[in-house]
Amino acid sequence: MRFRRVLNTAVLLLGVAAAPALLGAAASPAAAEASPSASPSGDDATPTEAGTSFRTATEIEQGAQATANGSTGDYLYWQFPADAGQRPTVKATVKLPEASRPSASQTWQIDVYDGLRRRQACQYGAQTRTAVADAASVELACTLRTVRAWSEPWADDPLPGTYYIRLTAVGLGAGDLGQPVSAEVRVDSKDIGGSAAVDGSLAKPLVPGVATTSEKADSDEESGSASAALSSLEPDDGWTSGWWSDRWVWTGIAGVLAALAGIGGHALTRGRGRPRRVPPGA
Repeated sequence: MRFRRVLNTAVLLLGVAAAPALLGAAASPAAAEASPSASPSGDDATPTEAGTSFRTATEIEQGAQATANGSTGDYLYWQFPADAGQRPTVKATVKLPEASRPSASQTWQIDVYDGLRRRQACQYGAQTRTAVADAASVELACTLRTVRAWSEPWADDPLPGTYYIRLTAVGLGAGDLGQPVSAEVRVDSKDIGGSAAVDGSLAKPLVPGVATTSEKADSDEESGSASAALSSLEPDDGWTSGWWSDRWVWTGIAGVLAALAGIGGHALTRGRGRPRRVPPGA
């Protein structure tokens, strides 16, 4: 009877301990999928131009689509923020107007760099694609490795901070240079969760990305000068730097299970005490 009461108590405690974890685990995927798909509102939600270098890269939010017009042979640059536990996917579509469609094959390439301007390898996706003659568009994609909260100084792992996108055509002939094109770029991320968590975090995210802002020299003058400013983009919930992951939840559940196992083992092995027929001190 005593063991049955202990067992019932253990089951009740386990249910109480696991309920918040299960509710949190069920809510997290929904929040993770809702966040990237939501596009910010306002005029800044859809940038219509791209930079021509790292310093002039256009800022874009995750989940928003950016467009730009350019010419074959140009380098088009954008920048976006990525936090620990995210796996960003960059997609680009290059539209070739009928007047500028290549007479021969034309190769387009998309590259992604981190805040230290280190080129990051694509885990999968068509990073380079060749447009055949008279092709109307070219679609490119690059899925990065999961962003880590911390890494060794010698490693080339993706870290929280600013990421740069560079889109350009490579191996062009002289006749294909300077032809007008239009590009569409979009960045989405998948929240990987505790499976990508590491023991450590950066003191600050790698946000050396620099954009240019136009400032008027005088209130009465219309002309102004461009000045450099640090990137103002950051994730919607701020930089987490890996301080929280669902591994904390499962670690807590494991601790509760270990405690219940100890209580149950003690109840099974301690016995019923001294028999009544044995006198004290015998």
